[in-house]
Amino acid sequence: MVPNWLKRFYYFSLKGPLWANARFYRAYRAPRAGLVKVHLGPGQRNYLPGWINLDANIISSRPDVWANISDGLPFPDNSVDIIYSHHVIEHLPDTGLQAHFAEMFRALKPGGVIRVGGPNGDMAMRKHLEGDADWFIDFPDKRRSTGGRFNNFIFCRNEHLSLLSMSWLAELCEDAGFAPPVQVIGAHTTTAPAVVDAQLFGIEFEPTPDAPQTLLIEARKPG
Repeated sequence: MVPNWLKRFYYFSLKGPLWANARFYRAYRAPRAGLVKVHLGPGQRNYLPGWINLDANIISSRPDVWANISDGLPFPDNSVDIIYSHHVIEHLPDTGLQAHFAEMFRALKPGGVIRVGGPNGDMAMRKHLEGDADWFIDFPDKRRSTGGRFNNFIFCRNEHLSLLSMSWLAELCEDAGFAPPVQVIGAHTTTAPAVVDAQLFGIEFEPTPDAPQTLLIEARKPG
């Protein structure tokens, strides 16, 4: 894992260029018609052909658009059909999450969909209370105890800034304006087959499908 101090230095040093590039893209290059599918935080391995892959990291990722989601999304109002992110939003603080969901809502067309996944805080708390250490992956640090592995899962050496639970995600969606109910989705399933394609299912590997480690939701903008 990249040290946190190095990440902070990277984002501090490039804050201005990231902001300027995002504003330029939104003003002059962002699509305004046709089917527009946006993938946030692809990294290197999860690049999706046919999607607009957005990432702030140009060293170890493969973005089509170089921008930081903490500064908003570089898309015009009502221009995007679907926004997808998988294990990205837990890196935003609570206040950043509220702004991010509002931004996704703004950018989506009426009837547009978000599909968002991250560490399953509800299931992690349940497995911690059950003492089921084997449910947790042994990352980023080697830990034997359930509590140690729970700490790994939730905080990930302080990489994670928000604990994701279903009630919290539902609140974020509803406050942003998404239509209730917010749907919990199993890996490889969807409520929006017109815009969710099988490429996503290759990203969404779930080692324990009956007790998923990823909390995956879909929500729709009214209209």
